[in-house]
Amino acid sequence: MLGTATALAALSLGNPLHAQEGAATGTGTVQEPGGASPDGMEIAPPEGEADDLSEREEELDLPPPRPEFNAAGDRQIAFESDILSYSSDNETVTAEGNVLLQSGDRSVRADQVTWNSTTGKILATGNVRFVDENGNQLFTESVELTDEFEAGEMEDLLLALRQGGRLAAERGVREEDGTVALTRAAYSACEVETPQGCPKEPSWRITAERVTYDPSDSRVRFSNAYLELFGARILPLPGLSIRTDGGPVSGFLVPDLRVSESNGVEVSGSYYVRLAENKDLTTSAYLYTEAKPMVSAQFRHLTDKGAYQVTGYATHSRRITDFETLDPQGKSDFRGYVFANGKFQFDPQWSLTGSIRRATDKTFLRRYDISRDDRLRSTVELERIDDNSYFSLAGWATQTLRLNQDQGQVPVALPALDYRLNLDDPVFGGKVQLQANSLAIMRSEGQDTQRAFARAQWDMKRITGMGQVITLTGLLRGDVYHSDDNALTDTVIYRGNPGWETRGVALGAVDVEWPFVGEMLGGTQVFTPRVQFVATPPIRNLDIPNEDARAIDLEDSNLFALNRFPGYDRIEDGARVTYGFDWELRRPGWDIKTTVGQSYRLDQDRDILPNGTGLSEKVSDIVGRTEVRYRNFVSLVHRYRLDKDSLDVRRNEIDATIGSSSTYAELGYVRLNRNITTVEDLQDREELRAAARVAFANYWSVFGSGVFNLTDREEDPTLSSDGFQPIRTRLGVAYNDDCLEMGLTWRRDYVSSGDAQRGDTFQVYFSLKNLGFR
Repeated sequence: MLGTATALAALSLGNPLHAQEGAATGTGTVQEPGGASPDGMEIAPPEGEADDLSEREEELDLPPPRPEFNAAGDRQIAFESDILSYSSDNETVTAEGNVLLQSGDRSVRADQVTWNSTTGKILATGNVRFVDENGNQLFTESVELTDEFEAGEMEDLLLALRQGGRLAAERGVREEDGTVALTRAAYSACEVETPQGCPKEPSWRITAERVTYDPSDSRVRFSNAYLELFGARILPLPGLSIRTDGGPVSGFLVPDLRVSESNGVEVSGSYYVRLAENKDLTTSAYLYTEAKPMVSAQFRHLTDKGAYQVTGYATHSRRITDFETLDPQGKSDFRGYVFANGKFQFDPQWSLTGSIRRATDKTFLRRYDISRDDRLRSTVELERIDDNSYFSLAGWATQTLRLNQDQGQVPVALPALDYRLNLDDPVFGGKVQLQANSLAIMRSEGQDTQRAFARAQWDMKRITGMGQVITLTGLLRGDVYHSDDNALTDTVIYRGNPGWETRGVALGAVDVEWPFVGEMLGGTQVFTPRVQFVATPPIRNLDIPNEDARAIDLEDSNLFALNRFPGYDRIEDGARVTYGFDWELRRPGWDIKTTVGQSYRLDQDRDILPNGTGLSEKVSDIVGRTEVRYRNFVSLVHRYRLDKDSLDVRRNEIDATIGSSSTYAELGYVRLNRNITTVEDLQDREELRAAARVAFANYWSVFGSGVFNLTDREEDPTLSSDGFQPIRTRLGVAYNDDCLEMGLTWRRDYVSSGDAQRGDTFQVYFSLKNLGFR
């Protein structure tokens, strides 16, 4: 009380003329940052000032908040207004016109503020906006302020929370403990205006007879609360509370409902526990009509060095282990899945990243619709990165979920070491990079391989006076390999020789690009022909085991690569010339790019390149890529490989999207027609993916998608398909506005996988902004 009286007396009695002079010159008012009021009506600025509050904040040099307390511990209140008057009869000070009271991070704006020096009461009336220390804004027509500059009794109030929600009430009273009790209140996170400025009814709101707002812990607690959806009361919400600062709150989450062929009707519910500011726990339970219950939990923790999370599922249900007969009875056993990952940054250079994914059996994830991955990879990697070097010490293990693949043939890599260093000083005008690499691969029932190599690469790039970009490259590398149990690898060309093997690699390359720029069709085009020459002495490739370079195929991405194998174990030797061009046209809204190229081998064919990869003969197949983009409305990417003799399409990939974010269609198509029958990694296939969404009415949309296997017996003799086999289709309807998302989805799986049966799945989903319901 003493602090309030002192501050007001100093401003009103000490020098009232100064306040009047300030109002006369227009310097007596400073606008509080904020924006528009929650009902969509902008706070009118004084005449002559900018209409947009954000513009005014940028133009005005706002003073920093004054200290809340003076040296004696009394609260200080800064006071500004257009007109200030004092009544000696009533002993009141009245401020009118753009009144601003400010104490620390708190502020009050009003048309009029009256302070009674006898009772100590401060009454603010007319377009009152009170901003607390958390950034929440309170709008009302009248509020009584306490001597601690807290909002007291108020009517017809509207509280705009910092996280974006709005809380309205007929009446509010501040209790003795500092909490604000609201009666007949309603809360919603929905906007009350459309982007065009038209009024909009909120799609949902929470109504309650009583709401308690506690500024000390930034919590709003509801009593006798109900959820109203499109004006209809549908669900009681006992114990509901939210945070005004946008932080999470412990409590139950809205249940999920699903119906599937494998598990029947599924109802799941979760409980969220906020353990601390930097960690939380979510536990879930799943009930099924056709399976035993399941539980899960997720723990998340943010530390000063990084973050990690651990998720686990557990149940006791039927488990199939014999995938040849697929016995429908199976056996009842413990089943589960664990997934953990995290990253820690120890300093600007050193970091540790890791993940663990492990399931008890091959069909658990698919049976309970947790994931459709066909393999689970666990990794750990220690990295150091600075301006000139990179160091990595890593390891990984993979669990196969493919029904007919033996886990004993799946490799474990530990350790995998990689170090690279870019020399600071140029060598013969070029840049030098040094690399050391080591890898050990182990299999419980297969071939084991250890590898180490050292590499030095020199690159020099120059631009001639005529605009050609010339790149010279030189590379030296020495390898050491050791392997055993090589005969356990089914594909002969991957085995290599058992025991120790060494290999030396030398490579030289010249790459020339010559861009031409000109105008075309009202835009700018760039035509860049390119020629590359690469030479490598003969290399004993087949003596070396092939662990990481099996998926070889000529395409636009590796056409001009020094080594067109994807890994280190195989190197394309001999001499070759690669030629092609890039062309790009840019005009307003449009961007068209095309790449076409081919290579010619100057010596005999290489036996390490399987027939059908496009690289096995002297003249390679023709590869290309075309991209067409129109603003954010059209996107088309076409990648292809044409047979050099017949121009038959050996590889055809199309990815197309047309439409906006609300209405669109997507198409993905891939066909590999390579006729490779000797290598199991490179089989032909044909697949179609399609998806579409159509918006209708306001906020409603229908959507659908499908994946179809178009591979026939001619392309893959192991299949029984006639060339059209649906894999998965999905249809649904959804509602999505600024604060509500809900929908119904139907999905059909056409292929059974163990106890994950083919059939239909229906799911209902529901999400409310700011309430953590999903």
